[in-house]
Amino acid sequence: MRYMMERNFVRVWGYIWMPNTLAAYEYTLSPYDVENIGEFTRENVEGWLHKNAGDFQSVEDFYATVGNQELPWAKEENEFAYFDAVYGEEEEVEAS
Repeated sequence: MRYMMERNFVRVWGYIWMPNTLAAYEYTLSPYDVENIGEFTRENVEGWLHKNAGDFQSVEDFYATVGNQELPWAKEENEFAYFDAVYGEEEEVEAS
């Protein structure tokens, strides 16, 4: 037997309130959240974030996915910044 699992989420990168620094977070979207977003457009997801991402004073960029639809990062470098904030910046190791 094979199961299909749907995972809906929004990855956010922006400034949090305290301390005033760049941060990243992944919001898992419930069916209720998806319904409140309405039509899955960048503007509607941004509006949902303004109402529901209270830890952030400003959202610099986001990536969202619902079902088989996705809204990519506005800029590719923002995806790298998100993962740097989540996992830390990669340190270069000098070869000896």
